[in-house]
Amino acid sequence: MSLRIGPLDVGTPIVLAPMAGVTNAPFRTLCRDAALDGVPSAGAADVASAPAPVGLYVAEMVTSRALVERTPESMRIISHDAGEKVRSVQLYGVDPATVRAAVRMLVTEDRADHIDLNFGCPVPKVTRKGGGAVLPWKHELFGAIVTGAVEEASRGGVPLTIKMRMGVDADHLTYIDAGLRAQEAGVAAVALHARTAADYYSGTAHWEAIAALKEAVTDVPVLGNGDIWSAEDALAMVAQTGCDGVVVGRGCQGRPWLFTDLVAGFAGSDLRVRPGLREVARAIRRHAELMVEHFGDEGRALRELRKHMSWYLKGYVVGGEARAQLGLVSSLTELDDRLAALDLEQPYPGEGAEGPRGRAGSPKTPAVPEGWLTTREIDARLSEMLAEAELSVSGG
Repeated sequence: MSLRIGPLDVGTPIVLAPMAGVTNAPFRTLCRDAALDGVPSAGAADVASAPAPVGLYVAEMVTSRALVERTPESMRIISHDAGEKVRSVQLYGVDPATVRAAVRMLVTEDRADHIDLNFGCPVPKVTRKGGGAVLPWKHELFGAIVTGAVEEASRGGVPLTIKMRMGVDADHLTYIDAGLRAQEAGVAAVALHARTAADYYSGTAHWEAIAALKEAVTDVPVLGNGDIWSAEDALAMVAQTGCDGVVVGRGCQGRPWLFTDLVAGFAGSDLRVRPGLREVARAIRRHAELMVEHFGDEGRALRELRKHMSWYLKGYVVGGEARAQLGLVSSLTELDDRLAALDLEQPYPGEGAEGPRGRAGSPKTPAVPEGWLTTREIDARLSEMLAEAELSVSGG
C-alpha cells in the first residue's frame, strides 16, 4: 500500500502530524530515520537512496500572518534540513488574503514541496477567534481560504492539503461539507482527525466519521487521524474505514521508533521496536544533539527537550526525583549525568510504555466568537475580527 499526494510519491501511507513545539526538524529527523529502519532489509538501501520518501513529515504549524511578516520564529519553523526529501509546511490562517500571500511566498521562494492548511486546532486561543476546528462552520470563508491557497500553490506545482476535525461539536458537524468543498477547490488530499473541537483529545476517536468522509470524497486521498498508538491501530484504521493513509500525532511522542513499526506493518512485517532503557537513553541523547545543532543554543535546545522527557520515559522505572531532574536539564553534560544515573539495564516494560500519550484533557464547550454558531455566514463585525485574529496565535 502506497500513497500519492498530487505529484508526490509518499511511499508508505503514513504522515507525521504537525505538533507545535514537537515536530521541529530534529524530531522529524528521528522519525524519518526510524521509518527507514522499518523497510524490509532486502530493499532498505534502495529505498534510502530513492527519490520517494518513506512517509511524509510535517513541520510545526506556522501562522500565515507571521510568515508573511517574516518573523524570526516563523522562518525557523519552516526551515528544513538537507535530508528532508519533501519539505512539508503547515499553515494556519483565518484571512483568505493573508493565507494566499503566505502560500505565494512559500511557492515563489521555493520553501516548500507540500503545504497543509490547519482546520483542526481545538485550542481556545485559536477557536475563540474563529480559527482552527471551528472555521469550517463558516463555509464560504473556508471555501475562500482553500480556493485561494490552492490557486497559489498550483502555480508552482505544489500540492496543497487540509487537515480538519469533524466540526465544532456533535450538533455542528462540518467535515463532509468541508471535505467536498476542499475537493472541489482542488486540494490534493483531505485528512480528518475524527474528533470535534468539543472532544478536544478526550475519549475515543470516531473512526466511523473517517469512513463516511472516504465514502463522500472520492477524487482525492482521505487520511485518517486519531488514536493511532501502534502499527496495529494504523492497519485497523485502514481496514475499518477504507482510508488511504494515516496521520500520526501523539502516538509518536517519545517514541519516534513508532515509525519503524508503522513502515514494517504496512510492508507486512511483524518487526516491532521494543527498546530497553539504554536504547531510550541513546535516543534522548541523539535528540538533544540534533536540537543543539538546530537551535544553535545549547540552553534553548535543552529547554525545548524537557517536554519530551516524560514521553520517552513512560512505563520505565525511573523514580520521581530522577524524572524531575531530567525535566530540568540545561546542558548536554547535565543530561549525560542524569541519564547515566538511571538503571539502563531495564528491559522494555511492555504495556506500560504503550497506549495513549500526552494530555487528553476532557470534553469542553469550544470557545467561539459571539454569535459564531447562529449562522454559517460572515457579517461585517466578524470580518473585522478575523482580520486581526492571527495576531494572538503562536506558531511564528
